[in-house]
Amino acid sequence: MFWYRKRHVDRVAWTEPPVNAGTAAPLYYDPFDAGIDRHVHAVWARMREEQPAYWNDRYGFWALSRFEDVWAGYHDTATFSSTHGVMPESLDEPFGMPLVIFMDPPEHDWMRKLVAPAFTPRRIAALESRVAELVGQYLDPFVGSPGFDYVEDFGALLPAMVIGHMLGVAEADRDMVRRWFDDLMHHEEGSAGPTTAGLNAIGSIMNYATALIAERRRHPGDDMITVLLDAEVDAGPGPRRLTEDEVVSFVVLLAGAGVETVARLLSWAAVTLARHPGERKLLVEDPSLIPGAVEELLRYEAPSPVNGRWTLRPFRAHGVEIPAGSKVLLLNGSANRDPREFDDPDRFDVRRKTSRHISFGYGAHFCIGAALARLETRVALAGTLARFPRWDIDPSELVPVQTSTVRGFGSVPIHLD
Repeated sequence: MFWYRKRHVDRVAWTEPPVNAGTAAPLYYDPFDAGIDRHVHAVWARMREEQPAYWNDRYGFWALSRFEDVWAGYHDTATFSSTHGVMPESLDEPFGMPLVIFMDPPEHDWMRKLVAPAFTPRRIAALESRVAELVGQYLDPFVGSPGFDYVEDFGALLPAMVIGHMLGVAEADRDMVRRWFDDLMHHEEGSAGPTTAGLNAIGSIMNYATALIAERRRHPGDDMITVLLDAEVDAGPGPRRLTEDEVVSFVVLLAGAGVETVARLLSWAAVTLARHPGERKLLVEDPSLIPGAVEELLRYEAPSPVNGRWTLRPFRAHGVEIPAGSKVLLLNGSANRDPREFDDPDRFDVRRKTSRHISFGYGAHFCIGAALARLETRVALAGTLARFPRWDIDPSELVPVQTSTVRGFGSVPIHLD
């Protein structure tokens, strides 16, 4: 499964070192190393300047770190294939599950058309009042309190409830499903695979999704699964519908990936705004800046900063010939801080006017759930700032969460005035 190797790292002081940290040590980048991950922007800065086409001999992958290279890679599906998945640890073989994010055009194109009706602007916009209601349910009990865990008590719960609502998961079951995904994603240090609880969770998730889909076939509703079951496109010789396995896989993908992205982005919001109280004050005084602040958060700390590809043909970058059949990491987290694209990129600025960033990918594989993630984060941030205009964090209390493709925190205790 594509979310293995998640690490819940021990509580440790997570500080923000200068990006231009010393460069005496040999340049080394490893997406599996939690220590490197804590200071990864300094590493990426060196890669952009010293080795923009970087080779990791230990794991046998290339990495592109400059904005234009990453941007071009996302658009060039004829060279950079998604069929081997996106995780560095699994790029050697084609990915076995029928997931749209692990397909290339033209198969990817008609599969995306099949699922697009579940993400129309009308459907996403209609969720705003429900998201605001959930934000109030989670945050109101903490008004007047000394503090709470912004992720465990809020950020990890909100997206699970939203995606559960969209899929038609019974409200009483949504937290159970979220906990299954937590078990599935948890990775013990030193192990390359899932825990026993994770293996059990795989079966529970698949069985639950299969049963839910069968129920929707018998009793259609106004939910995403019903939309997926009814979707049909012209795929060449005739109409094409999603197979049973494809519907199950897509439901599992939505329930897992959608929750993870928003939870990590909200964790970064809590940490980044605590570190930049002046920028937070601007948002409190002028909430109209919040949509732009969401884009700046995405640029500044991409929740999914690494995406792997498999090369179908050779290409050349920065004087280096990279052959066909190579593993390449597109470092959108690094690209988003490339000074060739952004002025003063290591400065967090909620008034920054950003025409583009790559936190949701781009091109054929632009995240189909991007509008939903933006809506959830915008409403969550507005609700947070309206109730809690100031908070502090203690770096020693932060619990980082890391996979080879995800960065953020699993626990962010915030201390209120």
